Amino acid sequence: MTRTSRAAPKKSRAVEERVFTIPNALSFVRLLLVPVFLWLVMGPKWDELALVVLMVSGVTDYLDGKLARSLGQTSKIGAILDPVADRFFILAVVIGLGYRDIIPWWLAVILPLRDVFLFSLVPFLRTRGYSSLPVHFLGKAATASLLYAFPLLLLGDATGTVADLANVFGWAFTVWGVALYWWGGVLYAFQVRRLLATTPPVQRS
Repeated sequence: MTRTSRAAPKKSRAVEERVFTIPNALSFVRLLLVPVFLWLVMGPKWDELALVVLMVSGVTDYLDGKLARSLGQTSKIGAILDPVADRFFILAVVIGLGYRDIIPWWLAVILPLRDVFLFSLVPFLRTRGYSSLPVHFLGKAATASLLYAFPLLLLGDATGTVADLANVFGWAFTVWGVALYWWGGVLYAFQVRRLLATTPPVQRS
């Protein structure tokens, strides 16, 4: 939980404010891959390269969190950059797949709509001195499911047995991922409600 009004020891604060770390670099690479993926899918339609980009994104998403913990390189900017990179990549993928008619547009809308909903809760958090709440396990599980689903759906946009199987498993991961994505968002909203009920407002000077 990130509280903006609470003081921290000098050493831990220096660690939290580091920018140039390996996990942050991986998250930044994932952000740079967002326009690359969109161009590959919506421009020349080089699906094989787009699949590679999606796989690289999934690997970096796994590695940045693991390395941050194992190397002791957690940071305040990393706690923001990692979920932001996830959100932008999910947004880019649903736009690309929606443009190609691989997924229906209503699905391309309800995923980013959940993030708009969560963003609307930030002003309420700030009244209690918090900028964010801890990333919920359901949110990470939903992101993982969607990162499995999207490459399979892209692979399923073809003909043949492999494409048919990829389409079936891709939609299974999609349905599960969307359900977890919104379930995590609802639980986050309940956390915010509980915080508002149990924590007094921060006095502004």
